This record gives sequence, structure tokens and C-alpha cells, in this order.
Amino acid sequence: MVSLNNTEFDAKFNAPARAKASPNLSPEQRGLATKQLSQAEAEPGFTRLHSPTYGLEALGLENLGQIYRNLPVPVLIEHALFKGEGRLAVNGAIAAETGKYTGRSPQDRFLVEEPSSRDEIDWNQFNRPISQKHFEQLRLRALSYSQGRDLYIFDGYVGADPSYRFGVRVINELATQNLFARHLFLRPTPEELMTHQADFTVIALPGLQGNPQTDGIHSEAFIVINLAKRLVLIGGSHYAGEIKKSVFALMNYYMTKRRVLPLHGAANVDEQGQTALFFGLSGTGKTTLSADPSRRLIGDDEHGWSPDGIFNFEGGCYAKTIRLSPAAEPQIWAAIRYGTLLENVVMDAETRQLDYEDSRLTENTRAAYPLSYIPNIAEAGTGTHPKTLILLTADAFGVLPPIAKLTREQAIYHFLSGYTSKLAGTERGITTPQATFSACFGQCFFPLPPTVYGEMLGQRLAQHPETQVYLVNTGWCGGPYGVGQRVSIQHTRAMVSAALNGALTQARYALHPVFNLQVPERVPAVPAELLNPRKAWADPVAYDRQAQRLAQRFVDNFKQFRDARPAVIAAGPLP
Repeated sequence: MVSLNNTEFDAKFNAPARAKASPNLSPEQRGLATKQLSQAEAEPGFTRLHSPTYGLEALGLENLGQIYRNLPVPVLIEHALFKGEGRLAVNGAIAAETGKYTGRSPQDRFLVEEPSSRDEIDWNQFNRPISQKHFEQLRLRALSYSQGRDLYIFDGYVGADPSYRFGVRVINELATQNLFARHLFLRPTPEELMTHQADFTVIALPGLQGNPQTDGIHSEAFIVINLAKRLVLIGGSHYAGEIKKSVFALMNYYMTKRRVLPLHGAANVDEQGQTALFFGLSGTGKTTLSADPSRRLIGDDEHGWSPDGIFNFEGGCYAKTIRLSPAAEPQIWAAIRYGTLLENVVMDAETRQLDYEDSRLTENTRAAYPLSYIPNIAEAGTGTHPKTLILLTADAFGVLPPIAKLTREQAIYHFLSGYTSKLAGTERGITTPQATFSACFGQCFFPLPPTVYGEMLGQRLAQHPETQVYLVNTGWCGGPYGVGQRVSIQHTRAMVSAALNGALTQARYALHPVFNLQVPERVPAVPAELLNPRKAWADPVAYDRQAQRLAQRFVDNFKQFRDARPAVIAAGPLP
């Protein structure tokens, strides 16, 4: 028996099979393809049954079609185009649509309730329990659904620091989603691939629909995470972000076991090796602000803060592209090229020009690309202990100052509060900004109680007192959403630059009378009236009322953390 590698098998069997199925062939060409396929299948030792399985039988995946492992980008694109999963844009990117699910679906995400983790989990509206019986039922359905189907495998890693990384295996029925996995996770060397072991496994089968009546789930879509088995099952949703965030949830659980603080944030580093962290929910500007031409990007979304420093969990970026422009976001703009996967970006059917202004499919248009598409990256994916922490929020009420300096206790308070506005399209059903509190700037991704991560942050800040922390509002000023204007990216960049280059360490500060925040009186290249949000409103009395309402929401939300240290509770808005 002879075993073929991916390239050999593809050339011998699948290339003539694809040609045979093409509607554009002449009868002569189709006849030639049929003959080539018949000859290949008749050749002794070379049958479809002899294609490599790469250990999938250990998961119960058997009687499959062709299995492709770690295909290169051009081949994945070829497969995706042939199968009709996407279309090539004029710049070489492949554009796909995800149908009904154009964002994460929190109501369809579940954690398996099992003995080893049951008592640790913060069971809430984000961490929804599902029984082991229903998990097993879905697993068996996934095995049955996969029979006879071609599958794509990506074997790689999550965690750039070799001391803390995990092996990850992503199994897809879609070539586009496998391309996504190849971009977003860390790609192994040929030598590493030979000995790769999967610590985490994700099986993503968008065509498999669940049954809410019998499967213990909410809809036809399901994202089920089994912490004990380190296994994720995804069905019913074509939105690739579910793959990335499921692995993030696994990391957010297992990293704490290794004294690593997992963070929903971006990181970059300057030429002197000084690292900056940007915390924030989707849409607050993590990707945009961390992609700074004057600094090297470590990563744009998921990191760990270990006893040794900062490291990226990922190997790529998943950037929002709605209203993308080369002036405001030059690095992201340049990264959308051959190999990039676009989700739900509207494209002209004839010219293949992309329209980043068009939100008819969703506000949550996305681009997935490897970090290597960014010109100035920290290639090791690691950094020193951070000199600066930026907590990002997008205040829809328009009352928070655009930048404020935080004490250690205030940093913990605002980290646990995680205030922002959910922006349109980030989740299904969100069409206008909605004020929300999401602990750790991403509570839906964290299996453990927020205080576990808050205490770890406090410990890190105590160990590194030189770290400066700022709260930056990338939301509205001069009035609430619909009345005021969003803080311009140019002014936000100027404020962030001042925080990073040390210009704010010697600034004069004024205490905000409601939010108990130290607000700089001057920031280079930023109008002074913008720094005082009350002065930016046409009606100062209306500002006061709105500010008091938001302050009360902070106080009410923080009651869930009544066990926090008194100094942390006192660091919030003034009563």
C-alpha cells in the first residue's frame, strides 16, 4: 500500500475530479479528465481509501472523503473558489459571505457541565451549561455528518511563548474556514508539524444544524466547549470568529493554571523595547490603535501576561473593515491583499471592487490575515512587562473624558467594570450602540469569575509599579450617540501617543467631579475643549444629568463585586 501526501493526492485524484465536475469544460476536456481519474483509481495501491487520516480516527472520525492537512494558502483558495465558498476581489483577497450568522452568537455558546470544572465556572448568561449527555449527542451527530465528506485540518499552536503554548487542531468542512484558522493561529515549521500534538481540538461543521428540541441548545447553531476533553464542536454558523473565540475561552481557563493572566487586548512595542497593552471589547479600537507604523505589533486581540512578560496567543489578525480607509488605517488597508479572507464585505459583481462603506450585509465586516501581512511586527510575538496599559471604551453617552490617568485601584475597578458600548454588528441583533458592562473587557470569553482575573491584574501591577494605566474613550463627545460626534481617530491617536511616549507623566491633571478620574489639562495636538467633556456639550446641565446617570450605572454594576477590596470599590465614580 502506498500513502500519498496532500500535494501528490491532490494532483492524482482531486485535480481531474475537479476538472470533471467543472461546468465550463468542453466534451473533449471532460472526457480526458474522466480518463485520468479512472486510470488513477485503477492503479494498484493508489485508491481513495489510502489517503492519510492524520489520526482523525482517534476522534471517531472515520469513513471520510479526502483529508487535507495544512494546505498552503494558494491551494486553499483554489479549493474555496472551486467549491463556490467565495470570490476573488480585485486586490486578490477572497471574499465570502457567512449568511444568517454575521457575528458571534452568545446565546448559542455553551460550556459542558462536567465534574472537573463545574465548581470553577462562573455560570451566567455567557457561560451557559449543557449536559454531558447532550454534548455526546452532538458529538455523535458530528461524526455521522462527517462521513463521506472531505475535511480540512490545520495543525498549529496557540501561544507565541514556547513555555506556555498549546497545540491546536482545527478540523473544517470549509476551505475558507481552514484558511481562517491558518491565518489566525500560529503556523508550525515543517519539523514541528511532524511531531505536532493537539492539546485543543475544534471541529467546525457549518452545514451541521442542531435541533433545539432534542439537543439542549438554543437554535440550529451551536458552539459547545468541553473543558475536560479540550474539545469544541461548532455547527450551524459560518461565522469564522466562533473558531477563534472558542480557543480563546480554552486559553482563558487553562492559562490561569500556569500563572498567566489572559487578556482580551492588543499589544505593541517601541524601538526601545517598551511594551504597551490595549484592553477593550470589539469595536473600541484595539486593532486600529495597536497597528501603529511607529511601533512593532505583537498582536491585535488576545494575549497572556506571564511572569516573563507579554506574549500573543495568535498568529494573525481579524480586523473590522467597515468604513476602512487608507488614511485612518493604512496598515490594515495594506494587509487586505492576496490570501486575506474577507467576511461579508460587499463587492461589485463585475469589477470585483470592494465597498467598505456598504453595511447591507452587516456592520461587522471582517478581514483575516496573518501577522506577516503587517510590515512592522514583533516577529517573536512576545514583549517585556508593559510600560503602559490603555483601557479602551466607546462611551455612547458621550460623558466620559477622552483620556484619564488611573491609579492601580482604578485600573482594577475599570477592568472589572469593562464599560463600553456594543457597536452595531459585533453580535447578532445589535443594530445601534448599546451601553454595556463586560467584566475584563470581554466577560463572554472568560469561563472563571471576573475577580479571578482582576486579582491577577492587581498582582501584576503591584509587581510592576512603573506601569502607567490610562482610560481612553474612543466613543462620543459633545453629546450622546445621535447628537454628538465620535472622537476622531486622529485625536485618539494623539492622546495614545502622548501616553506611550511619556508626555503625560509631567502633565497637570484636574479631577473629574463625577467619575473621580484624573484628566490631563493639555495633550499635544488635541484641542483643550475636547479634554473636558462638559465643555464640549452645548448644554452643560444636560451633560451633568447624563454623567450622573452613567455614574450610577457604574455603581449599580459594581455591586456584584462587593467582595472587592474597599480601596478598589472607592476608586469608582463619586457618590
